[in-house]
Amino acid sequence: MSHEVIIETRNLTKVYRDFWGRPKVQALKALDLKVHRGEIFGLLGPNGSGKTTTIKLLLGLLFPTEGEALIFNEPTTNVAKNERIGYLPEESYLYKFLNAEETLQFYGRLFKMPGSERNKRVGQLIDMVGLSAAKHRQLREYSKGMQRRIGLAQALINNPELILLDEPTSGLDPIGTAEIKNLIRELREQGKTIVLSGHLLADMQDICDRIAILHRGELKEMGKVTDLLTVQDVTQIKARNLPAAAMDEIRNVILRHGGEDVVVDHPTTTLEELFLRIVHESDLHPGRRKVAQDGAGLKPQAKNEGELAAKR
Repeated sequence: MSHEVIIETRNLTKVYRDFWGRPKVQALKALDLKVHRGEIFGLLGPNGSGKTTTIKLLLGLLFPTEGEALIFNEPTTNVAKNERIGYLPEESYLYKFLNAEETLQFYGRLFKMPGSERNKRVGQLIDMVGLSAAKHRQLREYSKGMQRRIGLAQALINNPELILLDEPTSGLDPIGTAEIKNLIRELREQGKTIVLSGHLLADMQDICDRIAILHRGELKEMGKVTDLLTVQDVTQIKARNLPAAAMDEIRNVILRHGGEDVVVDHPTTTLEELFLRIVHESDLHPGRRKVAQDGAGLKPQAKNEGELAAKR
């Protein structure tokens, strides 16, 4: 991950208004965050938390009520940036009467790609998303998972530097989900920056370098996944083949009893537990808002205090 900032938001706020111009819903409140080149950044939150609104503001599909957003250090209103961005919406808007090849050819033409380059790219992407056997079938015959795959291929047709994915694994079975996650990792290895939103916590935990947790339009937590899930005030000691008589003793006693592979580190909770705790605390304290600081995080409780653990 580079230190170069690809996305930056400053006090980004969006208020939806009714017909008379009166405030109706505050979808996003004073969002401050930075996304660096080459990282996978996750926007995590329940439905209505502001994830999709954030992505649409970044794309320039919506205009902020307050604050600003920058992509490639340019305002999001600069449409020239779109040539360097790939976008998969939550619901893919595809032409059902076209097949996979025709769909990607169509979007390739929108980017004015030369024919030879377009043909090569279309073939590569269809293979990449696992649709080679169905590339001549019309999209109306595709399952939801297959539509997500061709939608992802469409988002990559222009070989973008920045990829915005809204619920990329929606509708996929476990095998398809694993394949898409591996593809996202491969894109990062190619130096691309990926921002994805979702509420499937295990998927986000597996692939994201950093996450931002949103609830009711407010940033509640942000940082590296490993930092957020580490319980800093608890030290756990693990051993193999340890006699039951030594379970209540610590490291020197473990070694004296012939324990193997002694490990002393910090236990971690799960992203699901962290997420539910933050949402619960947000409901208890609705006015409390996270001030964005990279690497800063709350201290979640231990996942299983019944494990061999010693408080510092």
